[in-house]
Amino acid sequence: MNTELDTAELGEKIVKVLKTIFDPEIPVDIYELGLIYDVFVNEDSEVKILMTLTTPNCPVAETLPLEVEEKVKSLDMVKDAEVEITFDPPWSQDLMSEEAKLELGML
Repeated sequence: MNTELDTAELGEKIVKVLKTIFDPEIPVDIYELGLIYDVFVNEDSEVKILMTLTTPNCPVAETLPLEVEEKVKSLDMVKDAEVEITFDPPWSQDLMSEEAKLELGML
């Protein structure tokens, strides 16, 4: 079994799940918004997600990381998931994908 392939495949599945989670204030998913800084998957299928929020006092600061954790943990291949919030670097509109900018009429 090729673990490299498995972690890449799992990474893609995680991204798909992240794309189902939306920021309540902006009608764009958190992945396209650029809120996900990094996804780490180790050989034991434990996932660590480094993410930010649009603002430190974001109304979903408590619930959004939990939702991310629970949805990622719900994947069969995932043994455990942990979300770490960072504000370094702080989120800015530059981190949004072209798709998100288009969606919000910024292009």
